[in-house]
Amino acid sequence: MTEGDGSEHEGSHRSGGEWTRQKLEVLEKYLVAYTQVLKNQPFRTAYIDALAGTGYRADADLPPASEQVIFPDLAADEPQELLDGSASIALRLERAFSKYIFIERSRARCAQLEKLKDEFADRASDIEIVQGDANDEIRPLCAKNWQHHCAVMFLDPYGLQVEWSTVEAIAQTRAVDLWLLFPLGIGINRLLPKHGEIPDSWRRRIDLFLGTDDWYEEFYRVEASPTLFGTKDEQLVKAGMDVIGQYSLERLGGVLPTSPSPVFFETAQAALSTCFALPPRTRGGPSQYYLPFPPGRAEQLLVHHCIRLF
Repeated sequence: MTEGDGSEHEGSHRSGGEWTRQKLEVLEKYLVAYTQVLKNQPFRTAYIDALAGTGYRADADLPPASEQVIFPDLAADEPQELLDGSASIALRLERAFSKYIFIERSRARCAQLEKLKDEFADRASDIEIVQGDANDEIRPLCAKNWQHHCAVMFLDPYGLQVEWSTVEAIAQTRAVDLWLLFPLGIGINRLLPKHGEIPDSWRRRIDLFLGTDDWYEEFYRVEASPTLFGTKDEQLVKAGMDVIGQYSLERLGGVLPTSPSPVFFETAQAALSTCFALPPRTRGGPSQYYLPFPPGRAEQLLVHHCIRLF
């Protein structure tokens, strides 16, 4: 996401390819089931899409293997096929949400999102476009009284824009089913150089995202191997994507019950690996809180519908 007030020129907004189709298909099937379960319940429902982009995910063919770039969303514009994004998916469901909230930092992308009101004119009065930082907008929203409300929130950050305090605020509502695409490769992993010398600004970004500063010892370890001269050669070794993913999910599971079988989407480049985690139940406690799906039901939906890649 471009820094600044969002008024500057922005290039192609892309999140790329088959893996994008798959994660959006999973979301759509879940939303269909969610709205079906809630159709006769006395609750106001909301679909909240932070980092909403233009409401579409752009798809472009990858260049030949020899020309592939690590981060294709930063590459020059290419011919694209626009795919329906999460915003459009939520709006075209047969059973409507009571409210649709789309949060986007970019002024230009907000202007594009406003066009959804024309495309879905029958639901225009229920659509709210909010220009602002996702963290600044979500936290006060979560601080409201949720006793008679419930929501699905979709967070698809390209990098590490979502701060841990925001995840904690979402958990405290006990009323929001959170879909968070954990950016393992394009987020955390790219800020972890093999040599382990991480700039302070990168460290702070990871600290804010994971809500702790003890991750370094988990992601880097010192290995000693004997030499021909009887001494030990120490070498700093960076953890693999599996370790980074497991640690991140354990952190998330500490505040939100996460799916025991998260879905992993893998693109042609490891740098774009994304871990898809869904909390099967985000509330409990007082009986007045409504649970859209009984324990395990959301997990069943996920297992039944998702494409398992590995």
